[in-house]
Amino acid sequence: MSVFRSRPALRWLVPSAAAVVVIGGGAAAGTIVASAKPSLPDRSAAQLLVDIQNAKVDGLSGTIVESADLGLPAIAGLAGNMANSAGAAGSGKADIGNLTSLLAGSNTARVWYAGDSKMRLALVGSQGETDVIRNGTDVWLWNSAAKSANHLTIPAGSDVKHPESLAGQVPKTPQEAADAALAAIDPTTKVSTTGAARVAGRDAYELVLAPKDTGSLIGQVRLAIDAEHHIPLRVDVYAKNATTPAVRVAFQQISFAVPDAEQFAFNPPPGTTVSQGSAEGLAKEHKAEMEKAAKQRQQAFAGGEEPTVTGQGWTSIVQAKLPKAKDSSDAKQLDGLIGMLPAVSGSWGSGHEFAGTLFTVLVTDDGRVFAGAVTPERLHEAAAK
Repeated sequence: MSVFRSRPALRWLVPSAAAVVVIGGGAAAGTIVASAKPSLPDRSAAQLLVDIQNAKVDGLSGTIVESADLGLPAIAGLAGNMANSAGAAGSGKADIGNLTSLLAGSNTARVWYAGDSKMRLALVGSQGETDVIRNGTDVWLWNSAAKSANHLTIPAGSDVKHPESLAGQVPKTPQEAADAALAAIDPTTKVSTTGAARVAGRDAYELVLAPKDTGSLIGQVRLAIDAEHHIPLRVDVYAKNATTPAVRVAFQQISFAVPDAEQFAFNPPPGTTVSQGSAEGLAKEHKAEMEKAAKQRQQAFAGGEEPTVTGQGWTSIVQAKLPKAKDSSDAKQLDGLIGMLPAVSGSWGSGHEFAGTLFTVLVTDDGRVFAGAVTPERLHEAAAK
């Protein structure tokens, strides 16, 4: 399992490089001033970025809701077919359900934070609850549906500080979503402010990131930043010309009081299967998984081509060649899934297209695949080259 990363869990610091790019000339952030409500002093975009960079909190707790509506009305049917195929192949349907929820649904999490050595994240779903808990040198991962718990012990003073990634790579907090958005700041990004917002009962400033290239399907990303504590309370991703967000990760409720110590004490419920581990063992497991993933990657693209990226920033396009199917049944299954997509054609040839509000995927009949957060026309241009 890929569990720990170098940055602290639930950290409230924006990568300094992102702020430097914006303040130093990547975008004209310093020239735009927030027209906030009278209750909030004006703050420029550059000032807000510095605020986020310097933000620190002793503790907090709250409820976070992640929701998505990517404009894919056929996703339920497609996901259902994929789930049936997965079941026939002997794999579970949970991952397919999670994918469907991510693309068109809602997810809820509860979070408690009392410093890098005391944190807890609980992902609540229809299938049960998954908790990731760090309490000093103890880290627990509990899955209520599977009635299982993994207990890891890490050395005192270790820089292992990111246990919540055990729960998956989908952004689970506004901070994680904000990190991803701020990492996109480069010369292709416009940075501005829209004034004040009200999130989870708190005053906030709104920082807006938008692509300069009109070929991007993303209209803007809005970060609502707490006016007092300077942490992201909400991140909204808007499709171009849309008035409602396609993706939102936001605190529904938040308190900046330090949580009680009992929130980080975990006792496995009766009937739970407990597995023991250590940071050293985890490092070896992580290395083995990376090697396995690399091998699977090589096998997946056997007979195909490694993906390449053209363009930059918001309008980057990933291009790859479909690998050869291992047998006729795999080929038939893949053709069936692709055949469910709308047929398209152009000077580049013909194929099928998967278009949402924030991204487009083009699969040509000669086995090429193009994908990006761009208009279909941009993919067609790339396919014609």
